[in-house]
Amino acid sequence: MSAVIRLDDLTLGYDGHPAVHHLHGAFETGSLTAIVGPNGSGKSTLLKGITGALKPLGGRIEHAGISVREIAYLPQIAEIDRTFPAVVSDLVSLGFWKSRGLFGAIRGDDRQALDEALQAVGLRGFEQRPIDTLSGGQLQRALFARVLLQDARVILLDEPFTAIDERTVGDLIALVQHWHNERRTVIAVLHDVEMVRRVFPQTLLLAREPIAWGATSETLHPENLLKARRMTEAWDEHAPWHDHAAKHHHHGDAA
Repeated sequence: MSAVIRLDDLTLGYDGHPAVHHLHGAFETGSLTAIVGPNGSGKSTLLKGITGALKPLGGRIEHAGISVREIAYLPQIAEIDRTFPAVVSDLVSLGFWKSRGLFGAIRGDDRQALDEALQAVGLRGFEQRPIDTLSGGQLQRALFARVLLQDARVILLDEPFTAIDERTVGDLIALVQHWHNERRTVIAVLHDVEMVRRVFPQTLLLAREPIAWGATSETLHPENLLKARRMTEAWDEHAPWHDHAAKHHHHGDAA
């Protein structure tokens, strides 16, 4: 397989303060990769760098044969302004921006695509529901429908399964696997190590610096997880993360 995104001695951060150091490696075309690591380890920062929203402090991010417009990015659900006066069809239709422009008119065939996307995520009939009335799971379904309409070659998901019900998690994982089967490149920031082991063939374990990157079974070896935890404790004693194997850690911390 060829690399669609290559990281060359990449350092990212904010206001000159690095959050991700000296990251080397590549995301292969069609790969399904989880990014895991303790709270504050740079996972969300890395996604923002790949989208182009954050410029490197050092090194490079190379996009092989794709433009930034071909990358779909789903932020953490907490970053979505749920008070915005919009209905579900408005939110989902933002997925047309690549082909129509941000304020382009929706055409007849777009409406069919919108209907199919809503059906794919189990929200048919919700078109006119105000987004501030949706549950967390329903809102995440709508956001996945928006990604569907973007028809992107690379899909970035930041904590897509946090604070939503199990049924929705199952449905959205099936959609992720469908994208993988279509040879799209999917990269997801996750906390649930058991889910990663079950669903994601590739994993990048990050603790500001890369700990391991490769096949999930090797990357998530207990020694690597312990190393990530110890590195985290060296710069932050209050950075728990979710690992079923470590009962004293907490679920659902922000990246």
